[in-house]
Amino acid sequence: MADQITLTALDDFPLVAAGDDLSKMIAAGMADNDIRPEPADILVIAQKVVSKAERRLVDLKDVTPGPTALEMADEIAKDPRVVELILSESKSIVRKKPGVLIVEHKRGWIMANAGIDASNVAPVDGEEIVLLLPEDPDASALKLRRLLAEKVGCEMAIVISDSFGRPWRLGTSGVAIGAAGLPSLWDRRGETDLFGRELLVTQQAIGDEVATAASLLQGQTSEGRPVVHLRGLDFSGHASAIDRPASDLIRAADEDLFR
Repeated sequence: MADQITLTALDDFPLVAAGDDLSKMIAAGMADNDIRPEPADILVIAQKVVSKAERRLVDLKDVTPGPTALEMADEIAKDPRVVELILSESKSIVRKKPGVLIVEHKRGWIMANAGIDASNVAPVDGEEIVLLLPEDPDASALKLRRLLAEKVGCEMAIVISDSFGRPWRLGTSGVAIGAAGLPSLWDRRGETDLFGRELLVTQQAIGDEVATAASLLQGQTSEGRPVVHLRGLDFSGHASAIDRPASDLIRAADEDLFR
């Protein structure tokens, strides 16, 4: 593992609009911040700018809630149109209470409100815009990795991050919902500890650890720094550290003791 890791937020990153070429904007941002890409570099990109570029915006005026959404909205005191969107993005309801639905997203994450919100979405007169998560964040990460390699001449790893709440802990933390080019989950079973004991259960959530580190620079409110460059992690000398997508971090339901 690295002795030192350097994280650099891309300052003065422009606002992203629907349909923007995010890879072009990131390449320009790296140049503006005097960052010369290297093969082991990692870029952590906030989910919101990926969703915006992929046109995952919905005007609530265009949403018609069905009977289930209307009934549930009344029960939890939430906008029925938002509830309809949450249900459409989810496999199942895990928990509910006034103001919030904890769901199993159709991509497998257990999260509040299917990740749907309106924070950091520019208001437009007469519109009530909310933002959905990317359709397939791992595919988005892979595409961004390829497009950026074409633009900067270097294939970097990509992590698409979001902020999740956590059971038994207050506050949100960065989580990898999409990744390409790094071991999002590093299976270290079979290795030994300092004293020669074999590791039997250890799997390291590299994708989440990278996302959490980057979130300290990205912030959660009005910082406007959705892209963070990370240097110092190099897995090339570890045969067990194979590239794995962020979806590999999701615990299967039959292994989940708390559902």
